[in-house]
Amino acid sequence: MISVNVKNGVLSEEEKQAYVSRAHDLYPGKAIDSIDISLDGDYADVEYHFSAVPFQRIRRITGYLVGTLDRFNDAKRQEVEDRVKHGIVS
Repeated sequence: MISVNVKNGVLSEEEKQAYVSRAHDLYPGKAIDSIDISLDGDYADVEYHFSAVPFQRIRRITGYLVGTLDRFNDAKRQEVEDRVKHGIVS
């Protein structure tokens, strides 16, 4: 359920649902947590708040793009341990 917060006025449930439907049309595939609507006469400022999107860090290790080393076999793990790690000199 998306929380709709209205400031400086009152909206009917039908109007709130219209804002929720519009948010789904504008941002398909995004999880919307809440909508803040600030009313000012005939104008409405709308602010959408989205759920955090989890992401996985991808690194290039020994020629492969990987997130974790859990799928590497013993030889590939040894390559990772033996590789030269470069740092930044200040």
